[in-house]
Amino acid sequence: MNLRTFIWLVILAWVWGPAFMLIKIAVHEIPPLTLIAGRLTLAALVLYLVLRFQGRRLPGWGTIWKHFAVVALASSALPFALISWGEQHIDSALAAMLTGTTPLFTMILAHFFTSDDRLTPAKIAGILIGFSGLILLAAPALLGGLQASTWGLLATLVSAVSYGVGIVYARQNLRGLPPLVVPTAQLLLAALYLLPLAWVIEQPYTLPLPSWPTLAAVLALAVVSTALAFVLYYRVMEKASATSLSMIAYLVPIVGTILGVVLLDEQLGWLAYLGCSLILLGIMAVNNLFQWGHWRHLHTAPQRP
Repeated sequence: MNLRTFIWLVILAWVWGPAFMLIKIAVHEIPPLTLIAGRLTLAALVLYLVLRFQGRRLPGWGTIWKHFAVVALASSALPFALISWGEQHIDSALAAMLTGTTPLFTMILAHFFTSDDRLTPAKIAGILIGFSGLILLAAPALLGGLQASTWGLLATLVSAVSYGVGIVYARQNLRGLPPLVVPTAQLLLAALYLLPLAWVIEQPYTLPLPSWPTLAAVLALAVVSTALAFVLYYRVMEKASATSLSMIAYLVPIVGTILGVVLLDEQLGWLAYLGCSLILLGIMAVNNLFQWGHWRHLHTAPQRP
């Protein structure tokens, strides 16, 4: 990985990471399904306009749209809704930490459902380290009984599992498509999933108009932390190796945690920080990031055009 790629990964993390803070701000006035339906609709519109500006189109109707539908559910509609619901009951920093477990679940699912990504002793050790951190994160809530905070924690954790399912499924069925085609179709279908649900369950038309700060948070969430994040992600993907790109999985939770603690004044106990550290160590282990050979190319690798 060269220095330019590393800088782009850091930029992407600071575009994607604020999503947890923005959700926490917005969900105080906007119900979770309505919030995510709005986020997905705006982001899908922005990505579609970018796609058309690039001279590309979405594929015609066919089997590919069945794959888009599965990924839209597993990678957008379900996890976005679960995280938003969960953040009604837990801090945004904790939500960021919990979604950081996605690579661990992805690694387990990939072992059983793909033929070229098997578990190794090093990966198993990393998974065990990561899940020990997860136990530390969950321990205070679980020991206190099944309260609202526990359900929020579990909802966010299920979102990480759902992300893992979506990643593995997309890898198996949506390879080789032009950049931005998959996320545009994915967000479009996810919006179609949630719009009628939000309309029926939460009846947003009966709610008072949100405040300007909340509307600004929704706009930033949709345009910056969703649409722009996808654009940057696919730009980085064209230049970075899969291993280098995997760094974003633990950079984003770090950014989300920092913003929650610093800007929202969220207070986390020492068990939360220790658990987060173990999760990051586990993710680094499964990606072989403790090997010197992975890092020595940071300054010496040739710059890609």
